[in-house]
Amino acid sequence: MRVKFWGVRGSIPCPGPNTVRYGGNTTCIEVRTDDNELIVLDAGTGIYQLSQALLKELPVTANILITHTHWDHIQGLPLFIPNFIPGNTLRLHGGFDPVSGRGVEQVMAVQLQYSFFPVREVEMKARMEYVTLSPNESVQIGSAKVTPCLLNHPVVDFGYRIECNGKSIFFTGDHEPPYNIYEPDDDGYSDYQTFVDEKNESILNAMRGVDVLIADCSYTDAEYSGKKGWGHGTFGTSIATAKAVGAKVLYCTHHEPTRTDDALDAVFAKVLADHADQLGGLEVRLAKEGDAIDF
Repeated sequence: MRVKFWGVRGSIPCPGPNTVRYGGNTTCIEVRTDDNELIVLDAGTGIYQLSQALLKELPVTANILITHTHWDHIQGLPLFIPNFIPGNTLRLHGGFDPVSGRGVEQVMAVQLQYSFFPVREVEMKARMEYVTLSPNESVQIGSAKVTPCLLNHPVVDFGYRIECNGKSIFFTGDHEPPYNIYEPDDDGYSDYQTFVDEKNESILNAMRGVDVLIADCSYTDAEYSGKKGWGHGTFGTSIATAKAVGAKVLYCTHHEPTRTDDALDAVFAKVLADHADQLGGLEVRLAKEGDAIDF
């Protein structure tokens, strides 16, 4: 398989002179199977750059897996260029929204209203297909098996395990490891801790043995105390997770938008130094726009 990063920032695009090295686009990751089938993880602003590259290989069938519907993970979809060209297929996968009572089709329907965008879905030339997924129920996309796993975020949020020809990756999207919302002396603490332990174990099982883990590392451990409950992980929690599941390579992504490239380098160097005795054979990398890995 081949994985290429087209957007690695979180929350809001932040292009500019201080984010040139790692990039300022929001989440979008291209995955190619050994048979060159196209799977796209999230549709942040990075998907626009991907769509320009795809113009060289039309017609295309793009299987886009949406982790969740926060803007930074879907805002590039209306400007995905193949949507406007006959002969292409956009197959959008994602979860059911219990609040709206709608499936993944709402991702396009909401954005493509005249109040927000000048082109309606019916005016687009590509074929649009929608696949609403259920937790832990695998689907086959060409030669790849894709399994969604319900993670922890303020909305329904899937992580995705992709397996093909004995190789595997897991992408968390946005994820904060579950924690106990009660204090130890509260009546509900024990019961809720059982739920937390079971949830954490099910997530670890979904990631177990992957070759590549791509994880939400928005914050340092020190920063996390002021952002608990926002739905994002830390470098420390992601390293601990990667070690627990036996991942070979950890890519840290969803970079905090207020962090310049220099600040990101400094934070990452400190993280590696602080966790040096815990890494063992784990390789830890910062995700960067344009970077690709073949495995």
